[in-house]
Parts: sequence; C-alpha cells; structure tokens
Amino acid sequence: MAEDNRVRDALNLIEQWIEAQHAYEQIPGISMLIVHNQDVIERFAVGYSNPEMQTPATTQTIYSICSISKLFTSISLMQLRDQGMLRLDDPVSKHLPWFKIEQVYPQSPLITIESILTHSSGLPRESDYPYWNAPLFDFPSREKMVEQIKSQKTLYPAYTYYQYSNLGLTLAGEIVAQVSGMDYATYVLENIIIPLGLEHTRPEMPEELYGSQLAIGYSAKTRDGERTKMPFFQTNAIAPAAGFSSTAEDLAKFAVWQFRLLESGKTEILEANTLREMQRVHWLDVDWKTTRGLGFGVYRKSDITFTGHEGSCPGYRTAVMLEPKSKIAVIFMANALGVDADEYARGVYKIIEPAVKKVLHTPEQAVGTNPDVLKYTGTYTYDPWGGEVAVIPWEGGLAMADFPSTTPPTDLTKLKQIEKNISGKNSIRS
Repeated sequence: MAEDNRVRDALNLIEQWIEAQHAYEQIPGISMLIVHNQDVIERFAVGYSNPEMQTPATTQTIYSICSISKLFTSISLMQLRDQGMLRLDDPVSKHLPWFKIEQVYPQSPLITIESILTHSSGLPRESDYPYWNAPLFDFPSREKMVEQIKSQKTLYPAYTYYQYSNLGLTLAGEIVAQVSGMDYATYVLENIIIPLGLEHTRPEMPEELYGSQLAIGYSAKTRDGERTKMPFFQTNAIAPAAGFSSTAEDLAKFAVWQFRLLESGKTEILEANTLREMQRVHWLDVDWKTTRGLGFGVYRKSDITFTGHEGSCPGYRTAVMLEPKSKIAVIFMANALGVDADEYARGVYKIIEPAVKKVLHTPEQAVGTNPDVLKYTGTYTYDPWGGEVAVIPWEGGLAMADFPSTTPPTDLTKLKQIEKNISGKNSIRS
C-alpha cells in the first residue's frame, strides 16, 4: 500500500505539513502512526522528546495519554458486563457503598454505570481538588477522593445533559476493582494490556523513564512564544480517567486490534458485538450535536464518523482516531499543550483516506510524476504574504501547499506543465 504513488504522495504531503506545523507552532516533539486495517502505513516523528538533552522523538517515545485512559477503563467494565458480573443499569452505589454524593434533584433517575460511561450522570467534572492547576498538579489519593465525594453535589439530574466527568470514569475504575476483586491497575494489565502485547502502556507514568523514553511535557505558548517545562505528575486516584501512558506504536496495536475484532466477529479481549456497542451513539445531547458511545467518543465531522478519544494532561496532547468503515486509524502524540491533537489526526485522515480508497478500487500502480519536473519540488519562501509554499509531487504532476495551515487538503493548488517558455525549457505554472 505505502509503495503506491498515490499513497506516497499523500504521505509526503502529511510529513511536510506536520514538519511545518512542528516548526511554526514550536511544538517540542510529535510522534504519529497511520494504520490501515492490520498494517501500519506510516511511522513518523519529528522534534524532541527531551529538548534540553536533544533526545529525538520516535514512535516508541512514551507520552501521557490522559483521557485515552478512559477507553481501557470502559473496556474493563464491559468485559465484566459480558461475564455477567454487573449490568449497565446497575446503580453505582450498588457496587460502591461509599458513593454518597448529594443528589440535588430528588426526581433524578439513579446514577448508573451506563450514565457514567456516557457522561450523562450529572456528576461534577472532577473530584473536588484543584489538581489541574499549576504548579503542583496535586492529584488526590484514593482515600481523599472517596472522602471528598461526601461533600460534593450533582450538577444535573442523571440522563439530562452531557457533562464530561473525570470523576465518573474514576468511579468506573473503582467498580472494576470492586467487582473483579483485583486492584484496578492489575486488572487492566492482566486483561487488556499484556494480552494485546502493549509493551510500553501503563496505568501510570513511569517516573524512572522521565526525560529518556518518557517525553518531558511543555505548556501552551506564552505571549512571547515560549513554552514552559511542566513538572512530572501522577494522577493517583484519577488514573482510570487520566493516568495512563503509552506510545504511538502501542496505540497503533490497540487500533489494529479493534479493526481485527470488528472484522472477525469473534471474541478477543472483548466480544466483537460489545465493541460495536461501545462505538455506537448511546447519548445524544439536547443540541443534537454532542454524541457519546460507551466510554468511546463518537465524533461526526464533515459526514465522517470517527471513534476513539483524545487526551490532554499537563504537558501532553494525544489522540487516537479510528474510522471503522475505511479501517484507517491515526495516532497523534505531542509533548505540549495548545496543540489540537484530534484536529491533526483528522487532518491526516482527510489526506490519506482518498489515496487508500483509490488504491483499493484501482490497485494498478498509478503513474508517478515526470522525473523532469521533480527538480521543482521543495519549499519556497512566501515572504511577506505567508510562511512558505511547498511544491510536491501530486497525482502524476505537481501541486503547491501553503504552510502553516490547518486545512492542508483544501490548500493544494495543482500545477500544469507547459512547454517552450522564454528560457526554452519546460516550466510549470498554476
């Protein structure tokens, strides 16, 4: 697949775009993988995981994946559901007797497992601690989280509005531990991470690797264009919602497993129909725009439905986006805030999907760009009107792309070869 001229042109555009964004946005490091069904189409990394030590980012660099952790927690719950050990309509209090949050709305339905998986429980977004605030990022212990719930209140009646809740998925992890009889970390390792061969995925941040394989995180850019180094952190009790770390390689394996399971219809870690159930819309908000699966995000963008999740923790932005129909997944990871990881992942998808589709429908090798005009490829300054213009091979000819750009597929200007210009040689024009 990756050797076809159409796919190679798309990958070249993707790499040039990401390299340009890395430079213009001053992102320390980026790691990315593109998957089609069971194959990796491309591995790409740029920048540094540790800028101070000039350690290059690679696809084996470890990042905090923050809210992508919720997928592992949700899969754990659904495994237990399939084993008959719990039901989605079980009240949370059935499994966690200490769950005694003040219900502000007496007529509210019970807060159930399903409601916390769809973020429709009416729970507050967080345990009542300021752990997202610099400089400490002081996440509570389990004991503190359990104790603090007694003084918290619901925001809405259950099943009324979508309200994203890290507290809710933290409780989901507590239910996994209670029902399975194992501590949460051990359960996830033994039932998901190890069976899938995710060698560098953990329900925590590996402090001993911080600054080496584990990337150092940085803040969003300040007014003067600088980024601040973020301190190391552990999410402690909030780990089921936000505590995992992983690599682009491991998340690609995670995506490949999902495509394999959906295609086979069998049971591997999870029943295939259960995964389909999780990736369907189970919650539609009153605005008819906000949708949610069971643990999985379900995102409708320009008539394309993606599933997966994004993550945002102090110093890191990550995303794993899957499009089940095309069987294409994009993993995008950066060690800086203020980076729209999910938008980058979807942007990459929009470039690669048409090329993959053409190869699948017309497997004959497409004609490549005439070698005589390849000498015009390269990056040209666009001063003073913009950043730069890249001339790239495209559909047997050449095209121009303006960088920086948030919409590279629509920024292409195709070029046409003409002959006998004033120099007497071939040239190109738009």
